[in-house]
Amino acid sequence: MPHKTAGQGELMNRRNFLIQGSTALAGLLLTNSPLRVYADHHEGQKLPPLPYAYDALEPHIDKRTMEIHHGKHHQGYVNKLNAAVARSHDLMHMSLEQMLRNIDKVPKHLRQSVINSGGGHANHTLFWNIMKPGGSEPMGKVAEAIQSTFGSFDAGSEMFVKAAKTHFGSGWAWLVVDENKKLQIYSTSNQDSPLMQGHTPILGLDVWEHAYYLNYQNRRADYVDAWGKIINWEQVNSNYIAAMSG
Repeated sequence: MPHKTAGQGELMNRRNFLIQGSTALAGLLLTNSPLRVYADHHEGQKLPPLPYAYDALEPHIDKRTMEIHHGKHHQGYVNKLNAAVARSHDLMHMSLEQMLRNIDKVPKHLRQSVINSGGGHANHTLFWNIMKPGGSEPMGKVAEAIQSTFGSFDAGSEMFVKAAKTHFGSGWAWLVVDENKKLQIYSTSNQDSPLMQGHTPILGLDVWEHAYYLNYQNRRADYVDAWGKIINWEQVNSNYIAAMSG
């Protein structure tokens, strides 16, 4: 389906995705992502490098938060996942995506560790890659799909913003491609991954306090609005296309 050229007013609305409620949503390119890398007997999963400097997302997300979030929290999930995987010969030969999509087959004594730490690793790997300095305009097939699914960019944005701002406690807001190749918006608690439901997450927003508290304190709504300015929509569109063809 060809993408229509938007007028200036429409582009401004889209650009302000979470602030004014106009958007396109998406975000995880599984092809060639760390989720498809098989755990190695000796090295295991690794912390993926950021595609930008720690201070590159300022003022929307500050350098110190990024240093702690990526270097401490995400590294911690990787370390704990590798420790769990090392206790199971079968898990050593599974990719992270396989573990999460087949969570009921993970040994019971390791299942919660894989949910917590494997989910944390997968969720954050997505998160870093759907942001970039300065953000970009919604575009392509994902923009068309959001408008088609939710009726308008405004409606899709409002649903996503509500999921992010009203989720109780720690968790994530998601846009996913479900098992029927349809878009859904919802939130999950803690580090639960949509992969465990058979869905492919294509946009995820971390609403754990460690993602924003140093700069925003208890003002989660301000953090959500600011995050809307740094979404990498080129990646988002690629993620959607990959999820639909996968």
